[in-house]
Amino acid sequence: MWDSSWLEKLKEKKEIIRLGGGEEKINNQHLKGKLTARERLEYLFDEGTFEEINAFVEPEIDAYGKRKRFLGDGVVTGFGEIDGRMCFASAQDYTVAGGSLGAAHGKKICRIMEKALEMKCPYISLNDSGGARIEEGISGLNEYAGIFRLNTRLSGVVPQISAVLGPCAGGVCYSSAICDFIFMTEKNAQMYITGPSVVKAVIGEDVTVDELGGAVVHSEHSGVAHFVYPDDRACLDGIKKLLSYLPDSSEKSAEVLKYNGEDLSKTIYDIVPDNSRKSYDVREVIDAVFDKGSLFEVHKNFAKNIVVGFARLNGESVGVVANQPAVLGGSLDIDASDKCARFVRFCDSFKIPVITLVDVPAFLPGTKQETGGIIRHGAKMLYAYAEASVPKVTLIMRKAYGGAYIAMNSKSLGADLVYAWPTAEIAVMGASGAVEVIGRREIAAAEDKAAKREELIAEYNERFVNPYAAAGCGVIDEVIAPDETRRRLVSAIKMLKSKSHGEKHGNIPL
Repeated sequence: MWDSSWLEKLKEKKEIIRLGGGEEKINNQHLKGKLTARERLEYLFDEGTFEEINAFVEPEIDAYGKRKRFLGDGVVTGFGEIDGRMCFASAQDYTVAGGSLGAAHGKKICRIMEKALEMKCPYISLNDSGGARIEEGISGLNEYAGIFRLNTRLSGVVPQISAVLGPCAGGVCYSSAICDFIFMTEKNAQMYITGPSVVKAVIGEDVTVDELGGAVVHSEHSGVAHFVYPDDRACLDGIKKLLSYLPDSSEKSAEVLKYNGEDLSKTIYDIVPDNSRKSYDVREVIDAVFDKGSLFEVHKNFAKNIVVGFARLNGESVGVVANQPAVLGGSLDIDASDKCARFVRFCDSFKIPVITLVDVPAFLPGTKQETGGIIRHGAKMLYAYAEASVPKVTLIMRKAYGGAYIAMNSKSLGADLVYAWPTAEIAVMGASGAVEVIGRREIAAAEDKAAKREELIAEYNERFVNPYAAAGCGVIDEVIAPDETRRRLVSAIKMLKSKSHGEKHGNIPL
């Protein structure tokens, strides 16, 4: 017969672990509109499936030779099921020393990441931390490097998702940045390497935390955050939704769902004007072609001139890249190039087919783009598409000019199949600009210069700016009617399903 004192002692310690920093700090967390680390994990994982490990780990002796007596060291780690799929997670506990990262804290995170890598399952980190624990000195700081190294080892092997649900200061920002996707909450999330006080001390600039690294800054301007939600629960729901499009690892395929919806491609005629000078919202085209309502847009608030995201095509998860004519005419710039390149590389890492919808006039001209490195950034996009060995299908809807046409997964860059609508315009440049170069002498010599110019434009359009000329050269596989689009794409992805995949690679931040 067991002595009940053994079980009583275990019960006492588990209660201490459950309370973290204590009731008062838990209440403070709730007053800020935040869940605690354990509440977040309970909400994220299927009921009763999350299993905590290393709960009894204690902090190492700090630089002053003292030991702070809190079990778990400010981070909860473990595994469980999300919608029936095994996942691993760490959740920093802000009620314990502000969720600061000490040596033992960092080692716990590394252990759970190693297990995710070993078992080939997604890893999710829930961040709510003031940064490195100063009183532990270099020993705590050193653990950041171990986390970064494991983030890099996991990259391209299993999906890595980071949620910023409070402060995310200092080194821990870089762990999130190496992850594949970053979620932030509108009110409480903050990401910054150096806080306002340091900025003030170093350069004398007064700046608030929100101006430095709030959700608006990182979702709209810096491009650090991929998704923003109003609160913890909505954010965690977003993670669950994202996971539904992803495989467990690079060795597996994403789940295929049943879809019995109708083909809405015929509505494209009402969405896309046949006049290429008129704009439209490409997301309406996506909704008409892919399974209705399935688009899960990534980086929605950043580089809006290009749309990237996951969708379903007859139930199968695919990556979608599309120019957005409603913003900057759909032209490509520095941010759009980075946004597209990293998304394509993620899809290639995890064997997710990429479908590209093209309506692009050019790379955005101007000194700001040139001096900002559009050549370097645009090259990332070219490299990503050329490197990708997953099924790649391109549809040219209207404009496809110059280097931007090449960058949007052209045939010679590696597209497996390229379709075009009859409205497609594929050339080095538009007719109006082209005749000013190649027809300038004829125009200058003409008695009626305006009439001659219009004559040359019509001739150029007939000879070059149409899909039949491109199809005649073999750079277009087929010219199709818009209402054929969904059927053609479904058939293409079905045909390419057995395509061999190239060498494994990570998903380096771009």
